[in-house]
Amino acid sequence: MKYRYILLLLLGVDALILFFQTSEVSISTAEAELLYGSFSFLQFVTKISLSVFGQNDFGLRFVMISLHLFSALLLYEISKNYVHLKRNRLWLVLLFIMLPGVVSSAIVVNDAGIIIFGLFLYIYVSQSFSEKYSLVLLFFLALLNHGFVYLFLGLGIYAIIHRKKHQLFLNLFYLSINIYLYGLDLNGFPRGHFLDTIGVYSAILTPIVFIYIVYTLYRRFLAKKMDQVWYIAATALLYSLVVSFRQQVSLEYFAPYLIVALPLAAQIFISSYRVRLRMYRKRYKLIFTLAFLFLFINFITVLFNKELYLVLDNPKKHFAYKMHIAKELATALQKREIRCVSTNRDLAIRLKFYGISQCDTYYLKELPLKDVKKADVTISYKKKTIYAASVTNLNNK
Repeated sequence: MKYRYILLLLLGVDALILFFQTSEVSISTAEAELLYGSFSFLQFVTKISLSVFGQNDFGLRFVMISLHLFSALLLYEISKNYVHLKRNRLWLVLLFIMLPGVVSSAIVVNDAGIIIFGLFLYIYVSQSFSEKYSLVLLFFLALLNHGFVYLFLGLGIYAIIHRKKHQLFLNLFYLSINIYLYGLDLNGFPRGHFLDTIGVYSAILTPIVFIYIVYTLYRRFLAKKMDQVWYIAATALLYSLVVSFRQQVSLEYFAPYLIVALPLAAQIFISSYRVRLRMYRKRYKLIFTLAFLFLFINFITVLFNKELYLVLDNPKKHFAYKMHIAKELATALQKREIRCVSTNRDLAIRLKFYGISQCDTYYLKELPLKDVKKADVTISYKKKTIYAASVTNLNNK
């Protein structure tokens, strides 16, 4: 029972940190385009959240944080089939919530959070209930998001290898529905993005975790221990690497498939650790320590990211710059009783969320930071100015 309480405490602290982070960031251009663009399921649930909690960052990000917490719970339940000791399952959940890509999917409104939750939900349902429930869930996932196309691809290959004709037919049907609704991104001129893809995977998962997941998939292939989770993760990884030789791939749709392989990696790591005598376990302890050290450094960096502006000459090089400024800028304009401005499209759509519409009365122009003395509006973090702009009244009446 104490492990349940520890799990709830762990997720409670995680939720508090994430909800605190909602006050530290602004809506990004991509999030604003999703919110005000064409219809999608994510847009639909986000607008419901905003109608309940109001037009604010908490309402904007509530759905993503909730999906993240439910994903962590599902991971804990799924890991029972791979990791026997409860304390080890807690370590696995802690690793999950500290992964850079997972932290990002919990805060940023994009498809990654939905894909992670959908994959974990499918794995949990397929392992815990009868097949008919998982097949119904797959149908809804086919309608939900184009990121699940690789799930059907992996399950289709699994059905072929294990000669499950019924499953193969249904997965081809779901795959066809998903491609018909959303298409399949195979465009662009042949260009090599393989190394870029490896680099982004390493950034999303941290190098040690990424390498170990790939090693786990390879080792289970050699040992012929390939379950559905293996096929789901391996198919997406191989597909992304092959396609990366031709074009740049959107890893927000592929990284979730490697994240669901965490229980497999934990099983391999724990079994490898236990079969060795104490004197030969130092290498595994080192891997474990380094992995969590990297995760901890990343987590602290994300949590206190605004301090990085103090050491950057160019604020725009900050990894979260695109999710800063807009909220503070809107507040500064409203204090000057300015409710609408004319500015570049990317900034205008962000300001719209905070109540600043577009008009021809005022013109907002960003200024170089060296001209900060000429600015009418400045935004500073940690007493360092990172944005300056002039506001011109164009109304000559």
